[in-house]
Amino acid sequence: MKKNALLSPSLLSADFSNLGTALKMIEDKGGSLVHIDVMDGHFVPPVSYGQPVIASLRSCTKLPFDVHLMVERPELCISSFVDAGADYVTFHAEATAHADRCIQMIHERGKKAGIAICPTTPVSSLEHILPSVDLVLVMTVNPGWGGQKLISYTVDKVKTLAALQEEKKYTYLISVDGGINAKTLPIVLDAGTDIVVSGSAFFEGKLPW
Repeated sequence: MKKNALLSPSLLSADFSNLGTALKMIEDKGGSLVHIDVMDGHFVPPVSYGQPVIASLRSCTKLPFDVHLMVERPELCISSFVDAGADYVTFHAEATAHADRCIQMIHERGKKAGIAICPTTPVSSLEHILPSVDLVLVMTVNPGWGGQKLISYTVDKVKTLAALQEEKKYTYLISVDGGINAKTLPIVLDAGTDIVVSGSAFFEGKLPW
């Protein structure tokens, strides 16, 4: 188990009519980052929120924003999400043919670059870009909806990424997103997780953090 894992509560499970209060709750309960899920209705069926909402929240907290782009062709909107206040921009490997370029675009704006993979996407697909990313987000559920159960085989991907971290001296952080609760938290921490994303369990007060 890694020490000093970070908590990144997901606003997707917050009360959308009172996001300012949700940010205060994240601060009070020890959150280190704010996970902001952006959905375009194409890469995943739902639509969540976009740049104007993120920009309006930026002044409400000093916590870093990890903006998780569940959108097709993220290269078209990376710059606007940086302008809106993103500190980390995390895009999906499955959503673009230009992952390397996306990472360059994020770094050129002075921000941290993250790459996310869906449950069935292998870690091996990231081989050539792991040295250049700041964060790898392992989706432990299928992206698009909160409240799902963790898919057990995804934990092996966390273990693989943690082993590569140690072997290759990579500097990326390993984040997990989906189905994290009192039962599954120790499992993902033991696997080598650096950042725990939690939505439903956090806002319902069921995450033992």
